[in-house]
Parts: sequence; structure tokens; C-alpha cells
Amino acid sequence: MTFAVIKTGGKQYIVQEGDELIVEKLIAEDKEVAFDQVLLISDGEKSTIGQPFIKGAKVVGKIIAEGLGEKKIVFRYKSKTRQHKKKGHRQPFTKVKIQKISA
Repeated sequence: MTFAVIKTGGKQYIVQEGDELIVEKLIAEDKEVAFDQVLLISDGEKSTIGQPFIKGAKVVGKIIAEGLGEKKIVFRYKSKTRQHKKKGHRQPFTKVKIQKISA
């Protein structure tokens, strides 16, 4: 059972082949995306740890969907002055299915 730890969008994710994960919005022209910032690859018996990344390692995924996350409410309030500001935010995301892990 091979898994890898990748870094994208300032975050780290543990992935296996066939996993679907939601990452920060990716800019890609085609439906394939390659993650080359691989921090660790393990096949159950042998583990390879990068310093900080593993040279030549790559995780290939397919973009399934793109969209916006749930709405977050940003509310600013100043007491005694009747000042308030209500604002909403929806973070863009990309849903990716992991196809192949190669060292």
C-alpha cells in the first residue's frame, strides 16, 4: 500500500492512488496535474524522505471539479458607535483524484 506526502497550496496532504482530495485552486490548462513537491514516499516496507523534496518523484492526478467552498461570514463590529460591517467569502477549490505515485 503505497502512500505519499505532497505539498500544494501551502499545505501538506497524505495521498494514495485512487484518493480524492480538495486542494486550493490550481491553475491548469488540461485535466491532468502533476505534483512535484513530494516530501515522503512509503510502500509499507521502505520509506524515502526528502530533504525537503524527493528528486524525480511525482504524483499525478486528474482534475474532477472546480468550485467554491461554503460561505464564511466576516462580521466586524465596534461597540458603542453603531458601526458594523457584514461580508461573505467563498474560497475557491479544486477537487483532484490521484492516479499515479512514482518515485
